[in-house]
Amino acid sequence: MSNYFTTPDGTQLYFKDWGAGQPIVFSHGWPLSSDSWESQMLFLASKGYRVIAHDRRGHGRSSQPWNGNEMNTYADDLAGLLNHLDVKNAVLVGFSTGGGEVARYIGRHGTKRVAKAVLVSSVPPLMLKTAANPGGLPIEVFDGIRAGSIADRSQLYLDIAGGPFFGFNRPGAKRSQGMVDSFWMQGMQGGHKNTYDCIKAFSETDFTEDLKKFDVPTLVIHGDDDQVVPIDAAGRSSAKLVKGAKLIVYAGGPHGITDTHKERLNEDLLAFIKA
Repeated sequence: MSNYFTTPDGTQLYFKDWGAGQPIVFSHGWPLSSDSWESQMLFLASKGYRVIAHDRRGHGRSSQPWNGNEMNTYADDLAGLLNHLDVKNAVLVGFSTGGGEVARYIGRHGTKRVAKAVLVSSVPPLMLKTAANPGGLPIEVFDGIRAGSIADRSQLYLDIAGGPFFGFNRPGAKRSQGMVDSFWMQGMQGGHKNTYDCIKAFSETDFTEDLKKFDVPTLVIHGDDDQVVPIDAAGRSSAKLVKGAKLIVYAGGPHGITDTHKERLNEDLLAFIKA
């Protein structure tokens, strides 16, 4: 079953809603769509859970508004989805940019509908290098992604997927053309303006205060060879900021562990949900 709902500013958001049971709600990464969660959704739905995922505004099959391509609106869109479906006792799972969306959702809307949270390869607390965040990445990295998006967006997505995202640029890595093609297809479904604006949203938004508001059991999963969102500035820092959070490190894991390590990730998610 899939459907659309309309946000207050008229944006139509596509979502999937499969299975029955406790709801597990997934927020995807840039420049992807809810399709990037299909391995986890199929697995958990088959285990007796209701799995829900939407295409972020400007991504996938959702409409492509000119405005609202920033974290506050992304979080409000997620809140609108949970209200629309009257979701209760949910486990929120965010990957990369989606982890920022989950963090900002809790920061803005609290946890009245939330039982647990999971951050996978996620961007919080802050990706950008600043005086207060010396472990972050310099602005030139994100300026380069923006320049690549303007110059040849299609090639940019092929280069990211074929290189650092899945770790295919590492010696001995076994490249999956299917993973590269799926990343490229999802990226090219997204709006040019929306995916461009999202680069600023995921890189320059500071989620420190949002993480401090987490008051539900939280699991942080991150690969220690993540070349896109480095673990020290992201996963390890988030786990320190969220009271009582559990950190699981995937040795040698790249950014895209939802695909490269899907069997392990599925089992880790199931164990955390059941705990």
